[in-house]
Amino acid sequence: MKIGLCGTMSVGKTTLVNALQEVPEFKDYTTRTERSKELMAMGIPLNTDSTVKGQAIFLAERASELMQENIITDRTIIDVMAFAKCSKSMNYLEAQDFCDFAANMLHEYDYIFYVSPEGVEIEDNGVRETDAAYRKMIDETIQLLTNKYIHKIKNLNTLSGTTEERIEQMKKVLFS
Repeated sequence: MKIGLCGTMSVGKTTLVNALQEVPEFKDYTTRTERSKELMAMGIPLNTDSTVKGQAIFLAERASELMQENIITDRTIIDVMAFAKCSKSMNYLEAQDFCDFAANMLHEYDYIFYVSPEGVEIEDNGVRETDAAYRKMIDETIQLLTNKYIHKIKNLNTLSGTTEERIEQMKKVLFS
């Protein structure tokens, strides 16, 4: 199975993926987590300054994850699309063309879990944007994109609560 977590920054996606590595039901899965620090060190603009080239790199990472079996990733193509749509460096048409192209891969996820930001404070990891208004804009854009491209998504579920509660919600969806 190909399982992706999507959601705005600082909602616990990476924490959840790391916790799933310890859950017996997910022992045969490969996990992938963000590489933002490495990409930023390479000079690739992130967050509000992301360019079409930068988003293409993020899209290539997500596409490479979809070429693997039994993978859980803390980012999805939807996340990449949302950051493209919210980028100050990409014009509207460029971002829309990018999203339309990227959406062609959404059907490859067996499950996408949207991770709700409700009740989760922004944590500064030195890379992510910590502006609450920008975080909300990314979240709203993710929700708009999932609605727009829902016909390309096999299974979309929402996760909320603590990491432990999210794990139980995932197990219920995947193994019940």
